[in-house]
Amino acid sequence: MATKSTDAQLVRRVQKGDKGAFDLLVLKYQHRIINLVMRYVRDPDQALDITQEAFLKAYRALGRFRGESAFYTWLYRIAVNTAKNYLAAQRRRPMDVELDLQDPEQFELHAKLRETDTPEGVLMGRQLHETIARAIEALPDDLRTAIVLRELDGMSYEEIAQTMDCPVGTVRSRIFRARDAIGKKIGTLVD
Repeated sequence: MATKSTDAQLVRRVQKGDKGAFDLLVLKYQHRIINLVMRYVRDPDQALDITQEAFLKAYRALGRFRGESAFYTWLYRIAVNTAKNYLAAQRRRPMDVELDLQDPEQFELHAKLRETDTPEGVLMGRQLHETIARAIEALPDDLRTAIVLRELDGMSYEEIAQTMDCPVGTVRSRIFRARDAIGKKIGTLVD
C-alpha cells in the first residue's frame, strides 16, 4: 500500500508541474518496464526506444490520470500498448526479401508466406476473436484487468497481485470468474 500512496504523491507533484517527481517515477519503474517490453521485442535497442516512448506517452497523459488504478498498472498498459503498436507497425512494413524458390533453405519461408486458411476458417477465427474481445470489454474493471494481465500480458499471479495491490487469492478468484464469463460467451458462439 505504501508504494501506491508514494506513487500517488509523485503523480500529484508531476500534475502540479514538478518534473523531478516524474524522474523519480522513471527511476523506480524503468527496469520493470524494460523487462516487460523485452517480452514483446527481443532487440534490446528497440526495447529501450519503446520504453522511452512509453514513458513519454505517460508523461504527456499524466494530467488525465485519475488514479482509479495503481500508477504502475496504468504505466504497464501504456508500455504494453506501445510495444504492441511497434510490433503491428513492423508487420505492416513490406518484406524486403527476394526469394529463390529453387533454394531449399528458402522454401520453408515461402511456405509460411502462402495463405493456407480457408474463408470459413478466417471468418470463424474473426468471430471468435470479436466475441472474446467483447466478453473482455463487458467484464467489470477488476476482472478485466486481472485477465488481461494474466492471459494477454503473461504476468504471474504474484505480479498481478502486486500490480493490482490485492492478495494473490483475490487475483485467482478474479481470473477464474473472468474465464468463466468469457467461456460462457464463447459457448454461445460454438453451440
